[in-house]
Amino acid sequence: MRLTKQTNYAVRMLMYCAANEGQLSRIPEIARAYGVSELFLFKILQPLNKAGLVETVRGRNGGVRLGKPATEISLFDVVKVTEDSFAMAECFEDGAIECPLVDSCGLNSALRKALNAFFDVLTEYSIDDLVKARPQINFLLGLTGEHDYRKPAVPAPAA
Repeated sequence: MRLTKQTNYAVRMLMYCAANEGQLSRIPEIARAYGVSELFLFKILQPLNKAGLVETVRGRNGGVRLGKPATEISLFDVVKVTEDSFAMAECFEDGAIECPLVDSCGLNSALRKALNAFFDVLTEYSIDDLVKARPQINFLLGLTGEHDYRKPAVPAPAA
């Protein structure tokens, strides 16, 4: 099983917005940070917005921000919005199935169990977890000169 490019960049877009907390993120800036097309990100933005994972603000000073706290957006939330199918075998698909064992096959049961375990693991990780795992994310994404995600600014010593 392989996740689509759409899911990969949806997660990256959400990570960017989480790292840029308190600010509106702009698609051109996100695209530049990841070296991907703006049009591709706009395509991904629509289902994320519809699902409430992001909010968009229109206008000259508009942009994108998370629709809820990064701690409340699981990887599973993103995957279920961006992936079209989790059919790991013919017996997972809707429609005519040609396998004579479909109702009594152990493969179907084993694959369903594996898929559910995959979903359970994705549910355990939030966007916040991914961002916190990379202390230099703001620097790496070109958001600030600081190296730490959400690190409070340390005041300069008094002269």
